[in-house]
Amino acid sequence: MANKVEVKELLDAGVHFGHLTRRWNPNMAPYIYMERNGIHIINLYKSAAKMQEAGEALSKIAASGRKILFVATKKQAKEIVAEQAERANMPYITERWPGGMLTNFITIRKAVKKMASIDRMKKDGTFNTLSKKERLQVDRLRAKLEKNLGSISEMSRLPGALFVVDITREHIAVKEAQKLNIPIFAMVDTNSDPRDVDYVIPANDDASKSINKVVSYVADSIVEGLSERKASGKEGKEEDAAEDKPAKAPRARKPKLETEVPSTDPQDKKDMKEAQEDVKLESKKETLADARSNDNEEE
Repeated sequence: MANKVEVKELLDAGVHFGHLTRRWNPNMAPYIYMERNGIHIINLYKSAAKMQEAGEALSKIAASGRKILFVATKKQAKEIVAEQAERANMPYITERWPGGMLTNFITIRKAVKKMASIDRMKKDGTFNTLSKKERLQVDRLRAKLEKNLGSISEMSRLPGALFVVDITREHIAVKEAQKLNIPIFAMVDTNSDPRDVDYVIPANDDASKSINKVVSYVADSIVEGLSERKASGKEGKEEDAAEDKPAKAPRARKPKLETEVPSTDPQDKKDMKEAQEDVKLESKKETLADARSNDNEEE
């Protein structure tokens, strides 16, 4: 059972401040209390009720063993969402939303595997056999993948739900989730259309205090659901193992010794080969770019 939401706490956090009246979306009318000084004021009693409803639903999803993907790329929400999602042990996107993140999930998983293959290259010594330039390219590729996809590296299948801060800004993520019938939970300000969301939380999505208040409550609800699952004992663990499996079960592999040796698994070799090819391609592009710049200088 999600904790009760206090209206006074929402008021202190500034959750009630909406946008200018001229920027409103008429579909938000049921959640607006009044207009003051040209700004819409959100009805906090409805916000509290909706937060509690969303918290209970998220708690159930977490208790079932499914992942909730947090999405927030706006500056004032990035750090808050990353911190709370990590506390709840859930994946999150705080950089640019990768197009096809959900609808083309197989390709995204390949990119995550590529990141893992680079890590294996560094462990088994393959990395040291590359030239200095290729090693630099590998490091750059690894850093780029880590920045964009590092937070979802443990997400082996599509999430059970999406939690979004500012659906107008994250409209691509919302559309992808709608296409796949993934439940959407979101903070919705007075300038957004609540019809795009399954669980609407009417709230100010621009102020960091407001975002922190709502997201921390959501994270608490998820942690509560995970605690219930853990308390369910052995059966819960077995369900976890079954539910967290990707659509296609991976081949069984022999456990590696503590002293890493080069992998003989064909899939590992394939992943490493792909990573090396990407590095070589990047190296060729850089060489061509250098050649062109030299030609321009000579001219």
